[in-house]
Amino acid sequence: MIGLIITQISVILLFLLLGWAVRFKKAYWLISGFASRPEIEKEQLISSGYPQKTGSLLIGTAIGMLVLLPLSFTEFRFAMEVQFGFMIIVLLGGFTYLSRYEVPAKRKRSYIIALIIFIVTLGPLIYLTVSSHKGYEMALAENSFEISGMYGDEWDYRDIQSVQLLEEMPEVTWKQNGIGLPTLSQGHFKVTGYGSSLLFIQKSHSPILYIELKDKQIFVNSKNPSETESWYMVMKETAANN
Repeated sequence: MIGLIITQISVILLFLLLGWAVRFKKAYWLISGFASRPEIEKEQLISSGYPQKTGSLLIGTAIGMLVLLPLSFTEFRFAMEVQFGFMIIVLLGGFTYLSRYEVPAKRKRSYIIALIIFIVTLGPLIYLTVSSHKGYEMALAENSFEISGMYGDEWDYRDIQSVQLLEEMPEVTWKQNGIGLPTLSQGHFKVTGYGSSLLFIQKSHSPILYIELKDKQIFVNSKNPSETESWYMVMKETAANN
């Protein structure tokens, strides 16, 4: 939690500093590609207000993120997603809008490139966000169990080495390849005492079902404790019979 807040504050300060330097100190060289432009293009851009508006965009983004920062100190679970979602949308949308202040000869190309970047960047982010909030589901079949959703798969009961019901989730040290949200951990994470593991964890909910396979460690739970316990009883019995 503290690390996320420090990261947010650092990003806000960075945008404020860059925006102030560009907008008020005319440090236009901080804008990507500006320093390498021909002098005549630099003059045209300054005349149209492109670099000044770029600085204002950065400052405005920082102010917006600062306004949203108090959400991190409330019980609102999606404060981080709202803040960084705001940042991405404002920056991508802002730079697409600023294409209209490009030099006439490059305006159309700049607008098309900015629009493509906006769509290519925002599209996958929306998909990942929606997919992650859909979470996962556990299904127990006759000979195998399946976890649906991102990073999910199907595994045979005969590959189970052991099954345990844990009162709490062991310490997760870092994310390797997965989704780490305030309410959800889904994907590959390093877990103290277990190494690289596959997590399907609803945070702040217990117990936790730990499944050790021949080549994989899985931690999974449900928001409903009785459902997690039911998974454990079925899998423990099935594993014993296999």
